[in-house]
Amino acid sequence: MTETVFSADPVRLMIAAAVGIILLLALIIKFKLHPVISMMIAAIVIGAGAGMPLHLISETVEKGVGKTLQGIALLIGLGSMFGGILEVSGGAQKIAKTLINKLGQNKAGWALGLTGIVIGTTVFFEAGVVILIPLAFNVAKQTKKSTLSYAIPLLAGLASGYAFVPPSAGSVLVANTLGISLGTMIAVGIPVAVISTIVAGIIWGKIIGNKIFTKLPVNIEEVSDDDIKLPPFGLVLSIILIPLILILLSTISTYLPIPTNIQEVLAFLGEPFLALTIATLVAMYFLGTRMGYKKDELKKILDKSLRPVGMILLVIASGGVIRWMLQDSGLGNIIGPALEQSGMPLIIVAFLIAFLVRACVGSSIVAMTMASGIMATMPAVAGCSNLYLAAMCCAICGGATALSHVNDAGFWLVSTFLEVDEKTTLKSWTVMETLIGITGLILGLIISIFA
Repeated sequence: MTETVFSADPVRLMIAAAVGIILLLALIIKFKLHPVISMMIAAIVIGAGAGMPLHLISETVEKGVGKTLQGIALLIGLGSMFGGILEVSGGAQKIAKTLINKLGQNKAGWALGLTGIVIGTTVFFEAGVVILIPLAFNVAKQTKKSTLSYAIPLLAGLASGYAFVPPSAGSVLVANTLGISLGTMIAVGIPVAVISTIVAGIIWGKIIGNKIFTKLPVNIEEVSDDDIKLPPFGLVLSIILIPLILILLSTISTYLPIPTNIQEVLAFLGEPFLALTIATLVAMYFLGTRMGYKKDELKKILDKSLRPVGMILLVIASGGVIRWMLQDSGLGNIIGPALEQSGMPLIIVAFLIAFLVRACVGSSIVAMTMASGIMATMPAVAGCSNLYLAAMCCAICGGATALSHVNDAGFWLVSTFLEVDEKTTLKSWTVMETLIGITGLILGLIISIFA
């Protein structure tokens, strides 16, 4: 059973929780209030409505912020700096252009999808779109095909990498909330991201590209083929793999027949914060200093990369407050047994919660925060294996990705860059996002069988 700080009347608590969630949706959807403020108001309403003493509400707010951010704030900040250097140095473009050249224009969708997965784990989705979408347009210009044939695989790769593979902000958030080791999440997330990209990007991209022809944006310029200023492909890929390899080695070192002192060193180097710190320092030198960037220029790049982090952390922290308000009042001990008796798998429950919040609110981060927080309060979840929790993470991140529509900033970002109308965006982008979500759920259920 989950630890409760305050024992609320079950009926009163259920009513307070329902009112708080409905209020949250109303504040965001109808009144357009910022999610951070909306979630704080909802959390206070839940606590007060459940009958919690006022001093305990204040303590829970502080605890919610602290406990939610303590495991992810540094990781998201380091990941953002790492991605910022990768973006500015041209490393992302180099990976995409090399893969396109190697695989050829006939397999350009595969090249863009794979690039999207790699870049999606290290940079924010919006940044990935900005720096890579011109490459998709360039291929479409040469082949005379619909821009959707190449944009959808790229977007699917970016969305899948962000959703399922650490050190992306989304996957780290859910993994941390559910108590999953990042090594396990990487091992599970990579194949899930690849399969999701194949289904929603390669296959669906080909179908929708043949069905709907979308022209090149009016002001698009062909991407230059001049690779002189771009870093070597092998160097970029090696640097990107540093944190993934270190974290994975830390996870599997306990199963290897090696001396204890070596295991301890690998475990230390594989601590996510240290693995990302090492990767960022290596990137600063090889993609920064060696590429001609001065110290003050590197500092500006890092400063700029951290700008969106504050907002994301505030949203995550506010969602964490709701999670702890629900947990401390004992909601998990009420709805957990009820769901267990219903016979519905916890992974499906997790997916549906994330899916509904995503559909209503639009923000994938809010959906991930709410769903993972609610699931973490359930007693049954505490006894699940690490692999089962990783499968649940895939379901939550899938649900939080699905059904992106007009209330999601990503919907309008894609519509604007592709210069297509809302109807076309719904037919292409929204279906793509939903396919990623459903694939994440199905694969999560399959993985859970072996947990």
